Amino acid sequence: QVQLVESGGGLVQAGGSLRLSCAASGRIFVGNDMYWYRQAPGRQRELVASIWSSGSTYYADSVKGRFTISRDNAKNTVYLQMNSLKPEDTAAYYCNTLRDGVFVEWGRGTQVTVSS
Repeated sequence: QVQLVESGGGLVQAGGSLRLSCAASGRIFVGNDMYWYRQAPGRQRELVASIWSSGSTYYADSVKGRFTISRDNAKNTVYLQMNSLKPEDTAAYYCNTLRDGVFVEWGRGTQVTVSS
């Protein structure tokens, strides 16, 4: 059974910071390609950041320069450091990985709310 557990969300003022964590278990190894997505109410889930097995990273234009994705293989955990948060960053944040080209079961996510 695969499991992804996101944590670290909360309520923060604009300009503040949060660090999200995604703990993986059940044959998921965060050394593989990992993704952070977010979904705001009434909107589609969107890709925020990726880290590939090579260590290369990708960021959506909307978060570039403010967010940093990283991982700790020993803890089997992926992180998303979010700085200079904006109200438009308000969303539920999810991590995931692909297995045979398909996302594994989504976790519950962690809610980030940025007040203006």
